[in-house]
Amino acid sequence: MRPAAPAGSTLGGVRILLVSTYDLGRQPTGVAAAAASWRAAGHTVTCVDASRDPVADHEMIGAEQVSFYLPMHTATRLAVPLIDRVRRCNPQARITAFGLYAQLNAGWLLECGVDAIENDAVPAGFDRAGLPPLARYASLQMPDGSQRVVGNTEATRGCKHLCRHCPIVPVYRGRFRAIPLDVVLRDVAAQVAAGAQHITFGDPDFFNGPAHARRLVERLASEHPGVTYDATIKVEHLLQHADLLPLLRDTGCLFVTTAVESLDDRVLEKLAKGHTRADFVRVVDIAREIGLTLSPTFVPFTPWTTLESYIDLLDTLDALDLVEHVAPIQLAIRLLVTAGSPLLELEEVRRHVQPFEAASLTWPWRHEDPRVDELQAAVMRIVGPERHAPRAAAFDRVRARAYSAAGRTPAPRTRPVRDRATVPYLDEPWYC
Repeated sequence: MRPAAPAGSTLGGVRILLVSTYDLGRQPTGVAAAAASWRAAGHTVTCVDASRDPVADHEMIGAEQVSFYLPMHTATRLAVPLIDRVRRCNPQARITAFGLYAQLNAGWLLECGVDAIENDAVPAGFDRAGLPPLARYASLQMPDGSQRVVGNTEATRGCKHLCRHCPIVPVYRGRFRAIPLDVVLRDVAAQVAAGAQHITFGDPDFFNGPAHARRLVERLASEHPGVTYDATIKVEHLLQHADLLPLLRDTGCLFVTTAVESLDDRVLEKLAKGHTRADFVRVVDIAREIGLTLSPTFVPFTPWTTLESYIDLLDTLDALDLVEHVAPIQLAIRLLVTAGSPLLELEEVRRHVQPFEAASLTWPWRHEDPRVDELQAAVMRIVGPERHAPRAAAFDRVRARAYSAAGRTPAPRTRPVRDRATVPYLDEPWYC
């Protein structure tokens, strides 16, 4: 990602302002990668994370190029007013965007005033100079009440799978690329030196390259004993590479995030997830047997969700003793049909969606049973303000509301209600 020098730029390089608007409460790795590339090319780079500090007018005015890092849906929406501000206060500046959602929404961003979309590239390094310190970002909450400073990096780009609802698919189309181990480990070492006690691997799927992942965690444990980590791995891969799970546990993996999405096999087939309800239950059993914590994520509200299937999800989480493992926001997530989504290949999705909405960057849809949409809105009202509330308390309120929507009275919970977390978790619950 090397910018073309705009007219009037200084001979010694371009003055570039790199802006991140939101990256899951983490220090933005994509900005660190771009900064390393552009500084190595001789450009002057200033980094601003707008989720932590406001972007000042003088920073915009002093830049010849302003580049926005857009790794996710929320980040893209938050960038729009900042793009407008750049155009107003520095109309000569070249505006670019990069990251997954920049490529996903390229046409719309160009209409909004962006001059160019930067292509993705495997990072040759990471330079975090100028970003806020790690202590200002999301921390890891431990069951004993202590906290750990969290860093993050990535070992791969893209994904070799084709899940229909995933925004990675229209961009990477089943491809993924490994980042050299030495590049990843240098980034980890720099963050550990800056105070990181735990590393989040932000890969879409850490086991896209299982041998690469194995070598990485072995070196991480050897070079940084005591530093823990977490990673995201598909249910399908947790089964295929179950032999690697004890290694994750032994090298300091505190939890694995896995995108379950639904416990309804019909929905899983529509989403092309590559696993079944029974597969997930089997993974839960395997992980529990070896002592590896799972952190399942869900998209519980889809065009195929029913009140009964939603109640079944809640009761199954209770029966599997996973209530504490699931962030409450995961109980409210609504399926997003984004630009270029393979979901639009399904006739029943095309039948439900309304025209593309620029304000939300989605194809909005309504459920044929209005009670399901009403329940989703009610669940969001319950879990949205309760970021630090006990997970069990939020779960019980959601469960009561779901049963009420179905005209039923909930039976008592099958598992004991706990007054504090029993598993480690990051204190930034949003994810898209």
